[in-house]
Amino acid sequence: MKRLEIVGLEGLGEVRHGDSIGSLIVHGCAGQGLTLADQDVLVVAHKIVSKAEGQVLKLAEVQPSPRAVELAKELGKDARALEVILRESRRVIRTGHGAIIVETHHGFICANAGVDQSNVGLGKIALLPRDPDGSARTIREEIKQRVGVAPGIIVSDSFGRAWRLGTVDIAVGVAGLRPFKDDRESNDPYGYELRAAVAAVADELAGAAEIVMGKKGQTPVVIIRGYERKGEDGSAKELLRPEAEDLFRSF
Repeated sequence: MKRLEIVGLEGLGEVRHGDSIGSLIVHGCAGQGLTLADQDVLVVAHKIVSKAEGQVLKLAEVQPSPRAVELAKELGKDARALEVILRESRRVIRTGHGAIIVETHHGFICANAGVDQSNVGLGKIALLPRDPDGSARTIREEIKQRVGVAPGIIVSDSFGRAWRLGTVDIAVGVAGLRPFKDDRESNDPYGYELRAAVAAVADELAGAAEIVMGKKGQTPVVIIRGYERKGEDGSAKELLRPEAEDLFRSF
């Protein structure tokens, strides 16, 4: 019987700058009587990674630029938050309806450059990790050093989608697993050769984990069991669609 188990890891406490996320996960597992295995996949909310890496700013210390002030009037947003968004962006893709869509320095196309004020404290704002793939590799190595196993790691964040309402958690950082499952050139049960069967499994696993995580910050790490990793490694950057193939940016 195919079965996927999703277990929320609670009781990690408030994460602070300089904390080891891998150590917190190991201690959290011990507190819940959980033993990690190499085949596990851990989905880690980027917010605690950003806190540990010092990617949190005080809005009171942000001086908005004229461009941020202009956008704030247009969009009805805090000019200081928009200044942070602009700093985190390679370029602005679209603005309107109170939203700003940008390309981050990582290459992600998303609202607000992944900048968020939830679950970080009043008057503060969290940025995405500078190198989410590197963050995932660090967490994986920290766990391996402490308990001798190296599960797959996904650093996740909530993104909107151009063609559907609502947000879904996706992988912004990956270590220890391929972000895709490629079934092309195999046949379906009827003998049809599959030609477009590439699933973004890192995003699928992140989305599944978010159902357990929720949005209120009390379960920032989820353990997924039952997904068959094949010992391959990968990067969330592989999930980025090249601009030349992106129909939404070509208009």
